[in-house]
Amino acid sequence: MLSPKRTKFRKQHKGRIHGLAKGGTSLNFGAYGLKALEPERITARQIEAARRTITRFMKRQGRLWIRIFPDVPVSQKPAEVRMGSGKGSPEFWVVRVKPGRIMFELDGVPEDIARGAFELAAAKLPIKTKFVTRIGEV
Repeated sequence: MLSPKRTKFRKQHKGRIHGLAKGGTSLNFGAYGLKALEPERITARQIEAARRTITRFMKRQGRLWIRIFPDVPVSQKPAEVRMGSGKGSPEFWVVRVKPGRIMFELDGVPEDIARGAFELAAAKLPIKTKFVTRIGEV
């Protein structure tokens, strides 16, 4: 699963996701893309599940680019632990996705196969998404 090799700090604040995506809003690599329409934290497990779904549906044809990377640690306390005594230990990694962000890109497959792959992958993600093409972006 995706995670940073090293970080400056072990733990981060939860924070909020405000506004629209500034960068990563247009297709740069492939002909088709999956665009986020809602702000949400997406975990490394969800990204991996979507990646597996896409590669299996395409029968390993074409090329897939993952345009998001989980770089925010999320800490959790163990079950049935009393309040206090500090923040929990980092348990998993997430990426904060803003609306308009391209999350996945595909190339080398027909549009109907790309659309089907992204439809299945979108079911693995906790947000509403949109299928975009390079023609629609111009």
